[in-house]
Amino acid sequence: MSNPSAAEQDNVPTQTPSTRSSKVVLTPAIDVFENQDGITLLADMPGVSKDDLDIQIEAHMLTIQGDVTLDLLQGTKVSQIAGERSHYRRVFTLSKALDADQVSAQLNQGVLTLRIPKAAHAQPRKVVVQAG
Repeated sequence: MSNPSAAEQDNVPTQTPSTRSSKVVLTPAIDVFENQDGITLLADMPGVSKDDLDIQIEAHMLTIQGDVTLDLLQGTKVSQIAGERSHYRRVFTLSKALDADQVSAQLNQGVLTLRIPKAAHAQPRKVVVQAG
């Protein structure tokens, strides 16, 4: 039997001894827009707070992860939560034409917006023609 790929491993529920509950890994829907300045990614991640969001870039690999938290009504007491905890995870390979050092991120009402500009060497530039 062959080893599962990294993408396949993302969708396998995990169980830790300390929590004894499974964690379901969800793949967030993501829209990607490109213009002359770079790319913008919009990721639907409802239930994820800024504190539970983890964005990392390593060797041109972008990893977006976030744990879903439940917002309970004020005064609600929870004696037990049955079921599974959810976790978003998505991994992308970034083009070398993008400047991974200049990524900006914003989370607003469950939508993560990532802006990744093009690297200076990939930006369009005007070539000056000399009269000869």
